[in-house]
Amino acid sequence: MIDRLVILGATGDLNARYLLPALVALRAGGHLADRFELTCADRQGWTDEEFRRWASAQLDRHAVMEPTEARKAIADSARYRQADATNAADMASLVAGGGPVAVYVALPPGIFPGAVAALGAANLPPGSRIVLEKPFGENLASAVELNRLLAGVVPEHAVFRVDHFLAMTTVQNVLGSRLANRVLEPIWNSSHISEVEIVWDETLALEGRAGYYDGVGALKDMVQNHLLQVLCLVAMEPPLSLGERDLRDRKIDVLRSVRPLTDDDVVRRTHRARYLAGRVGDRDVPSYAEEEGVDPRRRTETFAEVELALESWRWSGTTFRLRSGKALGHDRKEVAVRFRPVPHLPLGLDEEVVPNVLRFGLEPESMTLALAGIGSNARTLAPLTLTAQPAPSELPAYGRLLADVLLGNAALSIRADEAEEAWRVLEPVMSAWSRDLVPLAEYPAGSDGPARVRSN
Repeated sequence: MIDRLVILGATGDLNARYLLPALVALRAGGHLADRFELTCADRQGWTDEEFRRWASAQLDRHAVMEPTEARKAIADSARYRQADATNAADMASLVAGGGPVAVYVALPPGIFPGAVAALGAANLPPGSRIVLEKPFGENLASAVELNRLLAGVVPEHAVFRVDHFLAMTTVQNVLGSRLANRVLEPIWNSSHISEVEIVWDETLALEGRAGYYDGVGALKDMVQNHLLQVLCLVAMEPPLSLGERDLRDRKIDVLRSVRPLTDDDVVRRTHRARYLAGRVGDRDVPSYAEEEGVDPRRRTETFAEVELALESWRWSGTTFRLRSGKALGHDRKEVAVRFRPVPHLPLGLDEEVVPNVLRFGLEPESMTLALAGIGSNARTLAPLTLTAQPAPSELPAYGRLLADVLLGNAALSIRADEAEEAWRVLEPVMSAWSRDLVPLAEYPAGSDGPARVRSN
């Protein structure tokens, strides 16, 4: 187990909201060795004490449910260093002085190549690992180049391309529910399932993240990584085991089976939009183009929907719809598996049968199955809902990912070919959108999204 962690981009949102709270959870659960060392680095000229005060304030805000002692221990033990992630001398200073180190590159994707090159020149101790946060590159060509750079620094098994969705309890339950239950696996195919929706709609707007988000947009921020990863777990063939090779081989099979999209497909099967001024709940939200730090000329979308088809024996004929939007009227974060209706209803009833829907709530975590039954007068159908609440995870998603990084368990990490294949799936969409083949629609903040898109 590695007991040294260096976080690059340590004063950013990712460290404040997720990485530091995850380390607190690991500390509280006894998952960190007493000799564990945390070094945080960024461009600001802070002292150790200034960073520790900042870290304490962030943990008081984002890790309030964790024990005070664990919060204090992580904040007090952190060392801060001013450093440029693309400077080899700075990187050499950060990683020197001990055994193997895990370096978490918590920076915008455009900085990844420079940071990896600097780490390559920094003489990383043998056995070290590099951790990259999605998106992995900015398109297929940059992902290929990034993988080439990484291969020249550390072996593939030491590269952790992390996507925290894979460590979420309910996302794991998508796989567990279908593989561990005979009642589901025999009907987990296109003969019984008409459509799968993977949705991350949120009421949150930009929330001060223009520096990152305006150069990425909803398609790259959510669909290309998080939602495609969930698609892999929904659609993959049963792996021989949940070990890293078996699991990742089956995921890559899914991505390779996605039918390539033509320009006509993109026009018919994708939507993009951005929000206008409106009201979400009790707060007024300005138009995205008027948010601080946004360059309207980029025409960045805050809503993206893509409809995919898989060319495989199991899934030919099933529609997969991936969708994500910001500043919407309601949070909807789920996987909705829609089953085909029964072919005949021998009950003497005239009404149409509502198809069964199995929903995996991603946030908050839940599972529901919508059924139909006979109503009170025996002449009508009535909806029935079965609800299950997954057992809470011992660790938050980022806590599990960091534990895997330190232990060297790469099962939930994304392999090089998988990262490239995910870009291949969406390259036609990016190309068509860049040529304005799909108009950039608009929707009022607080609404259900663009008028052409339905919400279920």
